Amino acid sequence: MLLFRELNRGKCKTYLIACGRTRKALIIDPVRDHVSRYLAFLAYHQLTLDAIVDTHTHADHPTGSFQLRDLVDARLVMHRRAPCPGVTHHVENGDEIEVGEARIGVLYTPGHTPDSISLYADGRVFTGDALLIGGTGRADFAGGDAGSQYDSITKKLFTLPEETLVFPAHDYRGNVSSTIGQEKRNNPRIAGRSRQQYVELMASLSFPMPDKIQEVLQPNQSAIDDDRTKFPDLAELNTVRQLAADEMSAMLASSDAPLVLDVREPNEYHGELGHIAGSVLVPLRELAGRTAELEPHRGRLIVAVCRSGVRSTTAAAILYGLGFERVYNLKDGMVEWNDRKLPVER
Repeated sequence: MLLFRELNRGKCKTYLIACGRTRKALIIDPVRDHVSRYLAFLAYHQLTLDAIVDTHTHADHPTGSFQLRDLVDARLVMHRRAPCPGVTHHVENGDEIEVGEARIGVLYTPGHTPDSISLYADGRVFTGDALLIGGTGRADFAGGDAGSQYDSITKKLFTLPEETLVFPAHDYRGNVSSTIGQEKRNNPRIAGRSRQQYVELMASLSFPMPDKIQEVLQPNQSAIDDDRTKFPDLAELNTVRQLAADEMSAMLASSDAPLVLDVREPNEYHGELGHIAGSVLVPLRELAGRTAELEPHRGRLIVAVCRSGVRSTTAAAILYGLGFERVYNLKDGMVEWNDRKLPVER
């Protein structure tokens, strides 16, 4: 038997699933401002927090995942394309998350962000910002793609049983839940629309940017929450030049090979994805204080690298702002480099 509860009672939704026999629990999309509430709920109901899932990298509120992970030593689970170094377990489409005797299925549902997942358990699907009640999540953030979002909804979420209850990460109209059948028939964003019509609709919408987006998004992406760290703004990030993995591979084989600057954490550098031979490790959190080490390379081509290309875009923007003019970013990072089966060291 699964125990279930929505914990926030607000526009941002946080859900708890727990195994009734083992009392082990999973929390989905925690908000940092409510961490004390979650801990009190767990204690009152004698539940042990075993896992935390962020369905995607949030841009509108600071995640509570890092605090919960550290306070109770729980697993932090996200998709393998999630940029954050604080993730302890990466998942892919078709995986299962075990919580006690419960099995929670993972659906990869990109489009709102490249790392978006939905979770399916006990007749419920937790859709993050892929599918909302009577709407869909925006697809205009960096890495968002309306076509991919349409595919995620119609080819994955809408193939679930029609009676499946839908619980999104946000709701702004006071809804509690819907069903897959209701959304297939009545969702005004997607019901009856072709893929191209959906892409055109999403392109025609003008969404305001979330308040203090950079103050929220950058710490969520990097797990760096330090007032001394000055992150680039969106305009600076958007000017960073991107290199595909195949392009960079060709450059490394040339006579004018670039300096590869890896800005991940040391455990990532030597971890599952490995690192590019000859790369220099300077974690993003240390970059501002170690730029003097890069002075001998000021006129050289520099390519910043991280797990999925997000932290390294920040690093490239920081270096460009400091006068390093030949700076690029490895698009989609070491995840794509590995998917292309390009050489790595560990």
